[in-house]
Amino acid sequence: MRNSVRELRSSRGLSQGQLGTALGVSRQTINAIETGRYTPSLPLAISMAKFFKVSVEEMFHVDESPADDQ
Repeated sequence: MRNSVRELRSSRGLSQGQLGTALGVSRQTINAIETGRYTPSLPLAISMAKFFKVSVEEMFHVDESPADDQ
């Protein structure tokens, strides 16, 4: 799953630590989400979307493969 967290965070001039503090998670969690090593829980994804004033769908992008169409 791809995401736009890094772009949204950078466009607001926030560090990973600042975003983590605002959301109640660690800087390492933000880094893992940005790099795709960790998919956030639904409550965290919703909190992130609210923080950035975007929809969850705008922030997280499911990589669809041809097998998904079956």
